[in-house]
Amino acid sequence: MGRLERISQIETPESAPRYELRVRRVGLVDDEYEIWQLPAAATPHLTSALRIAGLRGRNLGLVEHRVLRRLSQAGVRPGRGADTANRGYALTEDLALVLGLLFRTLAPMRSRDNMRAVADGIEAMGHEEAAYWLGMAMHRKHPRRVLTALRCLLTDPRR
Repeated sequence: MGRLERISQIETPESAPRYELRVRRVGLVDDEYEIWQLPAAATPHLTSALRIAGLRGRNLGLVEHRVLRRLSQAGVRPGRGADTANRGYALTEDLALVLGLLFRTLAPMRSRDNMRAVADGIEAMGHEEAAYWLGMAMHRKHPRRVLTALRCLLTDPRR
């Protein structure tokens, strides 16, 4: 019985990786959203915060409603006041993976139709698939090739 009590005392949130959404006001109406991985017990190799991805400007404007919907479902509501000019919000691992992949994939894109298709495909991904693609994009020698391959897979080849 003593062993079961010790296992029940282990809390997974403290041993899980920690992520943060940082919202930064750039202009009057221009915001920048960035996903950061914070040092935690699960990531001893991190000594300082690591930027996963970021998005701003026109590309963020095209998918901001999707991002805000996902954030509000997770209980995160970034405000638009002067006091929220530079703020951080804690994120779950699942949400951070999806948003990080979405931001990294959409950042260099220009075609609105292709951006919509890529955003739809990334939102439809499961946790494992999003983690695979984000890991490939972060830890490969040529990450732009990985993101290009993902964009090709998620866009319509008939256009």
